[in-house]
Amino acid sequence: MTERQVSPLPEAARNRVLAHAAAQSGVMNGLAQALWQRPELGYLEQESSAALAAACEAAGFAVTRGVADLPTAFVARRRRGDGPVIGLLAEMDALPGFSQDASPRRSPIPGQSNGHACGHHLFGAASVGAALALAAWQDETGTGGEIRLYGCPAEEGGAGKVYMARAGLFDDLDIALHWHPDDCNTVWQSRSLASIGARVRFHGRTAHAAQSPEQGRSALHGLEAFHHMAALLREVVPQGSHIHYVTLQGGLAPNVIPDFAESHVNVRHPDPRIAAEIFARLEAAAEGAALGTGTRAEVVRLGAVHSILPNATVGAVMQANMAVLPRIRWSDEERAWAEELQQSFDTPPPLERIGQLDPYRFDLQGAFSSDVGDVSWIAPTGALGTATWVPGTRPHTWQAVAAGGMSIGWKGMQAAAEGLAVSAAQFLSDPALVAAARKDHRAARGEGYRYRALVGEAPPPLDYQRDHG
Repeated sequence: MTERQVSPLPEAARNRVLAHAAAQSGVMNGLAQALWQRPELGYLEQESSAALAAACEAAGFAVTRGVADLPTAFVARRRRGDGPVIGLLAEMDALPGFSQDASPRRSPIPGQSNGHACGHHLFGAASVGAALALAAWQDETGTGGEIRLYGCPAEEGGAGKVYMARAGLFDDLDIALHWHPDDCNTVWQSRSLASIGARVRFHGRTAHAAQSPEQGRSALHGLEAFHHMAALLREVVPQGSHIHYVTLQGGLAPNVIPDFAESHVNVRHPDPRIAAEIFARLEAAAEGAALGTGTRAEVVRLGAVHSILPNATVGAVMQANMAVLPRIRWSDEERAWAEELQQSFDTPPPLERIGQLDPYRFDLQGAFSSDVGDVSWIAPTGALGTATWVPGTRPHTWQAVAAGGMSIGWKGMQAAAEGLAVSAAQFLSDPALVAAARKDHRAARGEGYRYRALVGEAPPPLDYQRDHG
């Protein structure tokens, strides 16, 4: 796969889309702040999902809630005449343990434990804003096509998009666009790692460890044997493979042979087919460990995601448009706030980074996993990032929460909505670009490819965050 060179959306059309995106700034800021003030964890995003869906409904979108047996997932559709189906992904879940005020100093909010440390409140609000701007632009210009906004829950470990993909909700998409909060502005078409996670549980028989050990069957022994085999397996798997595991439970007292032990295991590889093969070997190792220790093994898949499949045409369109869009500018007050926050970093990069577009990243191998990967194997998919955070901020930190709750985050969100809306408008306007993206997609997947969720038929883990909620 090679990079493409395309021209951006013509200036006159681009300016009209930007005007409609600017008109949605109040809606986006209100949505983002409502979600930030009420951070909800994966599959528990009742208020967040309702707010995003209601904003779409108020703009004339037809909303279907509770799709794919996920209570907080929804799809909002708006079609005008003939044309391609352009999907925008909107995430909304927060993380446990990141309570933080909109302050440049560490300042947890009393009585609140969760926080939007990955900026999904901005993610969801900007995607909604882009969808609303596109709808207004369609009405103004008569451009045909369908705009579809996907309310995607539980990205943080719950793999919500996987279950939406398994239910066929992305099957008729022509193009899928998404973005993510960042400390810089970028368009990326990097590959991620396919990932399969599971709880491996061993069931044995309890007994007094001194008086009647022969009566016991140690679940911990089964778990230890499994971990040993998993460690040995690391030597004989393909390059680029990762096997991670931690013990969650192994007993409560040394003089009691435990009848239950549990670990959380994860397998990653750039190729989802290889990840599935390695995971099958781990399942066999669990059965072998159980057989050797007289216990019973149970493997419960928690989530599994495909790697992201890059698309040269979609990336080129997003890059061309981001290169000509207005740059983010901060006020003196925002700059002073950012400088104070950067005192918490060892070597902060220059603040001027927020006004620059980073070099295009195409077809590089990243060391992360995302449920967007499943969408990308079904439809041509592209991503951008904008500076919603102070340069030097990493995701899953209190610094990300802080900037996401004030104007620095909102300005980056506005830039993301503009990038999404202008790129989507170009695809709606140019059927040849859609055809080129789909041709790239078919070539990258290979002939005869058929999507199958790595999670198999396992039900979604709707309660995986309830202990933190």
